Amino acid sequence: MRYGIVIEKANGNYSAYVPDLPGCIATGDTVDEVRREISEAIQFHLEGLRDGGFRVPEPTSILTYVEAEPVVAPS
Repeated sequence: MRYGIVIEKANGNYSAYVPDLPGCIATGDTVDEVRREISEAIQFHLEGLRDGGFRVPEPTSILTYVEAEPVVAPS
């Protein structure tokens, strides 16, 4: 399975979450670190669901980018 993740810049670090797995989050000092941490968090989360007898949700999120024009503040 392939889950989409969202990585956000925070104050001094990065955080990540998985829209299809509520509660599955991670933090790291760099983007690479938070990617590794969220990958481990996903595996841990899925194992916990399986061990608890819960259904593992199929990935359904669609991740894409939208182009936007920069906003210029009035002078």
